[in-house]
Amino acid sequence: MSLARAALLGTVATMVIATAPAPSFAEGPTSAETARATAEPARAAPGSAAASDLAELSTVGKPAWTQTWGAAQAAAVPNVTSGFAGFTIRNAVHTSVPGNKVRVHLSNRLGTLPVLMGHVTVSISARTGGKADGSVQYSNGSVAPGTMHDVLFAGRPSVTIPAGAEVVSDAVALAVPADQDLYVTVFTPKPSGTVTYHPATMQTNTYFDDGTDHAADIAPSGFPKETYVWHYVSGVDVSGGPGTVVAIGDSITDGVNSSWAANRRWTDYLATRLRGQKKVPRYGVSNAAISGNRILLDGAYPNYTIYETTGKSALARLGYDVLDRPGARTVIVFEGINDIQQEPHQADPEQIIAGLAQLAQQAHDRGLRVVGATIMAWNGWYSYTPQLEATRQAVNSWIRTSKTFQAVADFDAATRDPADQSRILPAFDSGDHLHPNDAGDAAIAAAVPLKKL
Repeated sequence: MSLARAALLGTVATMVIATAPAPSFAEGPTSAETARATAEPARAAPGSAAASDLAELSTVGKPAWTQTWGAAQAAAVPNVTSGFAGFTIRNAVHTSVPGNKVRVHLSNRLGTLPVLMGHVTVSISARTGGKADGSVQYSNGSVAPGTMHDVLFAGRPSVTIPAGAEVVSDAVALAVPADQDLYVTVFTPKPSGTVTYHPATMQTNTYFDDGTDHAADIAPSGFPKETYVWHYVSGVDVSGGPGTVVAIGDSITDGVNSSWAANRRWTDYLATRLRGQKKVPRYGVSNAAISGNRILLDGAYPNYTIYETTGKSALARLGYDVLDRPGARTVIVFEGINDIQQEPHQADPEQIIAGLAQLAQQAHDRGLRVVGATIMAWNGWYSYTPQLEATRQAVNSWIRTSKTFQAVADFDAATRDPADQSRILPAFDSGDHLHPNDAGDAAIAAAVPLKKL
């Protein structure tokens, strides 16, 4: 099975992409099945300690590393059990902050056997990549002159990642700009087990499968094939910086239904806001979303063979996806809608509130600040009912009034229709009444209180 075909099988399980261009989802569920399996939004975050007691929580001094880009590993690529032997995969990722040195994180978290990374490189794209300001110049695999660098691991040119593990590279001397596409390219020469990946990238990546190492290729001709997921790469750090804001969420935070390859997730807009002001540090922004993710339950859709792509519950993955991120300072918790709208429905708001409170407590215990985000309106989505809407309203009321967080980002108030507060404002609706469009993502980012980060 080809890399693109195998990866797309997983991607379609977690996204309803109204705007995606190239991908053809010939295999996988029907549109109705996709809608049922996706259920997305998310928002909110609490803790058990009073906000006044936690007002001064912060990392002392500047961290050695700030994460300029990150992604949560959701699953193993469906129907692939022996790896991608002889494949070179070029992952395009988009930076939020600059730095003079860079290192990369590679993951075999969902792997069943060790995987050999025979050659890894990092480079800057010859194209700028899509930007939240509206300019778009898609990455195509071509490298900016003079920016191709080998990545070493403890001084060695290759590394074997055990099953279930992740590795961090040595530092590479490379001036990394902000708001720019980077390439993390990996060559996997030998068969391995299952392949760890992130399905909902909203990004076109490239690869070659001729058995030859193309990791150092400069021209895009070495990468004639396309895939729409990120394989193995889980983070990119830059030296110094003020620290990292990590957003944990679901498909809304993943950017589903934002413009394809344009980097217009709300986290991208947030990074743009941070870079454009001088009142608070210009933090890196790391995206720890998984489409379809829930707070309380792991992804599990009875009768669907691709349920694994929605990941472990937010409670189960908080440590490695959020708290352990380099330079982590603040977490924005934007989860909850999938607990409500997915089957089995969680109609008891107290259960969701307890989960949110536990997320905040654990983050506070690690010295992180927590911003709780309200759950956005969703009337018009296939599973909406007045009873479940009452659950959302109850959870939002608690988020706004509990004083558990250092701050509240009221994404609901920022995006709802004043004429019907159970619905997204039409100007912000991507069309499915659950996921925002680009303007909606910008409105979400604008609701984040920067001074509270």
